[in-house]
Amino acid sequence: MPKKYIAGLAVVAATALALTGCGGGAASTSSSSGGAGGGTVTLEFAQWWEPELPAGALRSIMDDFEAKNAGIKVKLISGPYAATKQTVVAAAASGTMSDVVGLDGAWVSDFVKQGALANVSQLMSDAKYDDSQLAAQIKLNGNTYMIPVANFVYPLFVNTDLLTKAGVTSVPTTRTEFTAAATALTKLGNNTSGWVLPLSTENPNGIQNDVMSWVWASGASMLKDGKPDVTNSDVKSAATYIKSLYDAKVISPGSFTMQEQDKVNEFTNGRVGMMIDSLAHVGLIRKNNPNLKFAVAAIPAVDGFSGQRGLPYASWGIGIAANSKHQPEAFKLVQYLMSQDVNAKISSLAHGFPGNKTSTPDYVSSDAIYKAAFDIYKSGTPANEFTGLPVAEQLMRDFDDQFQLYLDGKQSVDDALTKAQAAWVKDFAG
Repeated sequence: MPKKYIAGLAVVAATALALTGCGGGAASTSSSSGGAGGGTVTLEFAQWWEPELPAGALRSIMDDFEAKNAGIKVKLISGPYAATKQTVVAAAASGTMSDVVGLDGAWVSDFVKQGALANVSQLMSDAKYDDSQLAAQIKLNGNTYMIPVANFVYPLFVNTDLLTKAGVTSVPTTRTEFTAAATALTKLGNNTSGWVLPLSTENPNGIQNDVMSWVWASGASMLKDGKPDVTNSDVKSAATYIKSLYDAKVISPGSFTMQEQDKVNEFTNGRVGMMIDSLAHVGLIRKNNPNLKFAVAAIPAVDGFSGQRGLPYASWGIGIAANSKHQPEAFKLVQYLMSQDVNAKISSLAHGFPGNKTSTPDYVSSDAIYKAAFDIYKSGTPANEFTGLPVAEQLMRDFDDQFQLYLDGKQSVDDALTKAQAAWVKDFAG
């Protein structure tokens, strides 16, 4: 899970009420007519980041922006992730969204349909901004609406002690090597499993993080021209590969009801040798089992693959409101946050990876796990095709329903993918 979910739920209701009271949108936040007469423009910036960063850190960054951009002030509208989501969703529907907004990729499609987000591609063009420095952009219909500021990646975690005990001399880099390692780990006995696969339909993000990640790792896609394409040969290859692991009984028992936290617990307690998980859980794993020796690596690709490997991720994204009367000034703030040094600072404070390709967070030089993950990140490409899709969670659940039946031997892979494709087409149309 990305850091955004750490926010304390106990204060969600109170914070949401407070935010709703001040979420009047750009039209009510300017202290002048927008700078045309030399006055000051005040931008609202709604996000969940400030509570998750060290106290005063985001305000300090805004102060520096203001010092370098005379005539522009920034008012931070901050709260936990859940409260921010509630407020931003309501503001999008009413046309009162803050000038600049922190975004989750899962919100983007609905906001674009509502006409709530500005076309950032046009703003970049107007500002003659070089977008080649951006690690990723979230696009719909060829236009950018969200830019990831900090990315929280999902590499392969391996228990190095268990690998050594099982006689595995190197971390697997291909599917064949992964199967061999998972088999050797399972043969250790004592209820040890090679891999863990959470597929609970209650929270179906295992389809994103633990299933489709095998597709993206080999540079492939579950989409074609932005539309569902889960019957293609690459998705089928990943599905049949996971089925082979399931049939070989090298996956931890209970997949169909297991959720992400269960997966992390199994790995932390030393019952599973390998898992795909968020880098944000490194601190939690270390806290709960200080003696556990583990490493991270790229997700194994199909044998013979030599291209850039996709690495699943979640982001702190940023966008600009369509209702903002100060979009050029708002883009100046976005441009500042994505600049090399500032983006490195934000990602360092958040223990995430930068959205600017040229930025390097300072913590990666002092921690072997983070350094290895950063090297993987730099050599690959961020990949999460659910970002920006309509009803992303429902898409995962639709696929999950059919995938479980396939793993359980109750239907063929072709039937499972055909039914999932039909459900996705319906979801997209809806």
